[in-house]
Amino acid sequence: MTRKTHSFDDIPAMADEIAVLMASRLGGARRGERPPLQVMLRRRGGALPARLRARAARLAEADLLCAQPKIARQLPRDRLGRDHAALSAHLRPLGELSRWQGRATTFAASVALGLLVVGALAIWIMVQRGLI
Repeated sequence: MTRKTHSFDDIPAMADEIAVLMASRLGGARRGERPPLQVMLRRRGGALPARLRARAARLAEADLLCAQPKIARQLPRDRLGRDHAALSAHLRPLGELSRWQGRATTFAASVALGLLVVGALAIWIMVQRGLI
């Protein structure tokens, strides 16, 4: 289940993927904005459980360090792969399609409730005026 990192070039892709998942699941990014993982941790890191927050911090630090190839070769790629897998497993359970379906269902339910209340009010007014 862990993502196998073949080289240190995979680390920025993993960090970007987690940042996008955080933005879509927890919010904290404007429309069209793709902030890096460090920024997403500062904005919405408190919404993660503490054990996952530490893993995300390790991945964000590795993302910064992988810009320097000599240091990047020393990073524990297996551990970062496990961190990525744990974070993506936590952030991915509800896919984007499921979230859109949930929003559409919530909107439809609120419209139906509004129509029900307006209909009940109209019937009550008709009864009060003696039209029914």
